[in-house]
Amino acid sequence: MGLADLHLHTTASDGRLTPEDLVSVAAGRGLRYIAITDHDSTEGVDRAVAAARLYPGLTVIPGLEASTDIPHAEVHILGYFLDYHDPELQEQLLVLRNGRIDRAKRMLDKLSKLGIRLQWERVVELAADGSVGRPHIAQAMLEKGYIHTFKDAFNKYIGRDGPAYAERYKLTPVEAVSLIVKKGGLAVLAHPAEHPSIVDLLPSLIEAGLVGIEAYYNYYSSEVVEDILRLAEKFGLIPTGGSDFHGEGTGVDAQLGEPDVPVEHVLRLIELAQRKGETLSTRVST
Repeated sequence: MGLADLHLHTTASDGRLTPEDLVSVAAGRGLRYIAITDHDSTEGVDRAVAAARLYPGLTVIPGLEASTDIPHAEVHILGYFLDYHDPELQEQLLVLRNGRIDRAKRMLDKLSKLGIRLQWERVVELAADGSVGRPHIAQAMLEKGYIHTFKDAFNKYIGRDGPAYAERYKLTPVEAVSLIVKKGGLAVLAHPAEHPSIVDLLPSLIEAGLVGIEAYYNYYSSEVVEDILRLAEKFGLIPTGGSDFHGEGTGVDAQLGEPDVPVEHVLRLIELAQRKGETLSTRVST
């Protein structure tokens, strides 16, 4: 286990831990740098920053994870150190979250036609104060006994090729990178090994302002990590990493603090943010 995890989700999107609990667990595991990167939301950042004041030595980096669309696939873009209180940014994120609500309702309609009847109120309740996502639908299906495991929901019904899948409004990868850069942030490509055509995609993202690529990621073999590190060196990108932690019972087996992300790369990211004029107002320790 390392000292940094720059890909974490809370109840502000589809994570199981509140921002406060996530910070507490991270501190307990000896982490020094964490980033809150909820899906299309920064609602958990201020709460995490406030909670981290109880733990000297822990730095909370403000972030988000934007889901974007390319033909036949999604590309996720992480944004760090952006001005997350900016009204224009929050308006755009609200549009994206509302798209999630519309998509979830259409998925429930499709599931109903397949004989799987779920209550919308229960899905919203599972999302709590966070943005509604497919994991909340999966949890509702599991509760009702329609599936045996959390992953069954995605594999059989609501995965991209499933009979109950529905599209939603998304930005393109270039639009997401441009938005993050416009709001003073640093854009990083998340879990790139999922995209076989990533080498073709990188030049346009770099032109839009991409500065990093997630090389250290849960499930990645050492060979995959080395491949991504070579890409980072070739394109002049900062290799970052994180667990994509969501919490117990979410179908994602990632453990907070894994894999081991070299702190030197985190410090490079922080240094770049400082050079770009970011005050690092969320840094809670030195």
